[in-house]
Amino acid sequence: MSKQQEMDEIRQNVRESYAKVAEASNDGACSGEVASCCGVSDDDAINTLISTRLGYSEDDLKAVPEGADMGLGCGNPRAIASLKVGETVVDLGSGGGFDVFLAAAEVGKSGKVIGIDMTPTMISKARKNAEKGQFSQVEFRLGEIENLPVADNTADVIISNCVINLSPNKQQVFNDVFRILKAGGRLAVSDVVATAVMPDEMKNDPVLHAGCMAGAELIDDLQQMMEKAGFSCIRITPKDASREFLRDWAPGRGVEDYVVSAHIEAIKPNGKTSCC
Repeated sequence: MSKQQEMDEIRQNVRESYAKVAEASNDGACSGEVASCCGVSDDDAINTLISTRLGYSEDDLKAVPEGADMGLGCGNPRAIASLKVGETVVDLGSGGGFDVFLAAAEVGKSGKVIGIDMTPTMISKARKNAEKGQFSQVEFRLGEIENLPVADNTADVIISNCVINLSPNKQQVFNDVFRILKAGGRLAVSDVVATAVMPDEMKNDPVLHAGCMAGAELIDDLQQMMEKAGFSCIRITPKDASREFLRDWAPGRGVEDYVVSAHIEAIKPNGKTSCC
């Protein structure tokens, strides 16, 4: 099997897994081993617990249409995005639209938020949620994060929540993110990163990959990819406390010994930007 075929197989596995998550969510429950980080439930108390553990407030949960929060993240990228009124934001792997809608409230009617997802069922779900919530400044587009359906120099900010780890070609993701950012634009991501080399048994497990664990890259490797893409002011901040909930994603597998949630930040240079 060629490298391209391997990458296509990984993408298809992820696409099918999250289509099942979206369909299960539409039915009001998550059944079966769809993805190890599946937090979908028909129990509002469980969904609230999942999201508040990731750094969202109860006010955040009340501010979005019902069904937008699917409990599939590993952090809260808005906590580091510093969004401003009037900005254009792109969300990589937007799912049911949870982070898109929260970002829309921050950028206001003069801003715009574009959600990208490669799963048609998720896009359909998010668009219905946007209609329910009457969000006029949001848009959802079908596409892969390695080849974003967004014009050059469009976004002030790129956000993403536990999605880049799913890509089999992360270098291309960072290259394309750099392309669509405006000069001086910001990358603000919550994702799972590797703190140690995983055993092949874990790394090659398709369930752990779709579950946001097996595809995690070592921090130094991510740093090099982002530098190669052209980013500056790169900051990757591991959150050791996240090992507690990561353990729940694959009980008994020991994944928490190898991966951790992290904030990933960077800037597209504009000749004036200084790193703080």
